Amino acid sequence: MTRIALALALGLAVAAPLAPAPAMANGGSISLHLNPRNADEARALRAGLALYTVHQDIRTNGHVTQRGVNNAAGIAQRGRGHQAIIHQEGCNHNATVDQRGRNHAQGVFQFGCNTSAHVSQRGHSQTGVTIQYGW
Repeated sequence: MTRIALALALGLAVAAPLAPAPAMANGGSISLHLNPRNADEARALRAGLALYTVHQDIRTNGHVTQRGVNNAAGIAQRGRGHQAIIHQEGCNHNATVDQRGRNHAQGVFQFGCNTSAHVSQRGHSQTGVTIQYGW
């Protein structure tokens, strides 16, 4: 857990200049969505995701990590140059990342219980991170 928290903190520190969408409390969960406003912010966010993959020794362009019970995740990719990470800890999470086109990067990180995230990226070079905590 400490390694995961450190990797996530490092990724967020790299992406700190990004303007996050407001956190929302909705039905027992909090969600934070980071979406870059320009190319520099996109590069910073991609660098944070790349550091996370190095730290976790991930060698594929799509990776799911699940710790807990009743979690479900799926990644669909068509095109080239995509990166998708789904990391779930706790219970009853569900997440999907659907990437079509080229060079998309997305991270979904879920903690606690009962969160849901579904991301669709089309075209090219879309980047984002979603962090959720549910109870």
